[in-house]
Amino acid sequence: MATKTAPAGTYPVEKTEAEWRQLLTGDQFAVLRKHATERAGTSPLDKIYDAGTYSCAGCGNPLFDSETKFNSGTGWPSFYDAMDGAIGTTTDRSFFMTRTEVHCAKCGGHLGHVFPDGPRPTGQRYCMNGVSLKFEKKGG
Repeated sequence: MATKTAPAGTYPVEKTEAEWRQLLTGDQFAVLRKHATERAGTSPLDKIYDAGTYSCAGCGNPLFDSETKFNSGTGWPSFYDAMDGAIGTTTDRSFFMTRTEVHCAKCGGHLGHVFPDGPRPTGQRYCMNGVSLKFEKKGG
């Protein structure tokens, strides 16, 4: 598990480590703030296909519309596109490989990774840790 943190003053939502620990569950803190990865197949969000919005579990920033969700067969919630301005990406060179990390543009929370093997129209697969997301069903 990589232990990267964003420099202070980088994101609109800034909290101390203690504040994040108080706000998040242990699993959410490990993923969002310390770049851990949840085990595949453990997130109930992977099997939800209702209409709605997936937001950052740390700050509530809307990230993905359910219309872009698809079953990637990986065991993690996957999307082919993010909402405009919702995410940022960085190069992740942990575990002796190079991947593109996805983080929340508002709080910098680690969400997962994006890969170039997704469906049309973007060809992208945003493979997200379910614990880093909150789902709000449309109309409810």
